[in-house]
Amino acid sequence: MRVLVTGGAGLVGSHTAEYYSKKGDEVIVLDNLMRSNLFGYNKESVEFNWNYLSQFENVKRIKGDIREEKDVMKALGSGVDAVIHTAGQPGVPLSMKIPREDFSINAYGTLNVLECLRQVSPKAAFLYCSTNKIYGENVDSIALEEEETRYRYKTKKGVPETLSVDLTGHTPYGVSKLVGDLYVQEYAHIYGMKTAVFRMSCIYGPMQFGFEEQGWVAWFVIANLTGQPIIVYGDGKQVRDLLYVDDLVEAYDKFIQGETGHDVFNIGGGPRNTTSLLEFIALIENKTGIKFRKIEHKEWRPSDQKVYISDIGKVSKSLTWKPKTTPEKGLEKLIEWVGANTKYFI
Repeated sequence: MRVLVTGGAGLVGSHTAEYYSKKGDEVIVLDNLMRSNLFGYNKESVEFNWNYLSQFENVKRIKGDIREEKDVMKALGSGVDAVIHTAGQPGVPLSMKIPREDFSINAYGTLNVLECLRQVSPKAAFLYCSTNKIYGENVDSIALEEEETRYRYKTKKGVPETLSVDLTGHTPYGVSKLVGDLYVQEYAHIYGMKTAVFRMSCIYGPMQFGFEEQGWVAWFVIANLTGQPIIVYGDGKQVRDLLYVDDLVEAYDKFIQGETGHDVFNIGGGPRNTTSLLEFIALIENKTGIKFRKIEHKEWRPSDQKVYISDIGKVSKSLTWKPKTTPEKGLEKLIEWVGANTKYFI
């Protein structure tokens, strides 16, 4: 099989590329390596993953932009069997500062990759990394109850794919990702392409260069191990379901190998793999034996969902899939990786 991974130097992209390389497939990685510049980081970040992938002989790395037709066409070459589209502008606060760039990458970039693929390999599978943010503040319509360290849904186990994406605030990031989400669905409906939209919750794991504005799980671990302060927006009782990156990649492969023509899946750790910020901070301190140097509290950020837990019933049934890695085990792996690579974070 020949697989193109866009954004292949990111967390999800690099793990996806490594997965298919180890299966013996031919992998093409396309990335413009702009993450550090986007977030104003003066050290390498995804360059680490880019260099890491050089050890695999069946991984071809192409530096290019998903918004440039010539770059995408070069990556597709004579054709592929699957595209896993992980490339994107991932920062919610950043999207409010650079809405044009955010739209250009997330919305137009996705359309460009889809259209190039349709011209070269219309029968290939296309997988899109969408986000829970496409539901925006509609998530807050689900009744909550407050406990000592977290909020909890009163009547639901998780957010289903049928929750409305309309008539609510999203942030520019949520809007741009929703545009890509809808285009991926449309290319299945109008052109008959095999597509899957994965509306992802909180994905984490080694090789994640987390910043305050994006990738909070890794950022909290990095800050703890390097003695940097962290900011908690709101009261810290907000809850997310955590999904270890390797479990996510397994779901991707099950769709590619399966008979499903096209679909939309909410995917995350689900109700059994949740944590609040307060609980996660305590868990990190317990695992590392290091207290956070400083924890500052600030006001809630716009459209920050108090609770987001994926209802993974549909993806579990359709793809015969379920998460394997608990947050405790996944955190241990992340701590080990950050601890071995602290020079990139100080």
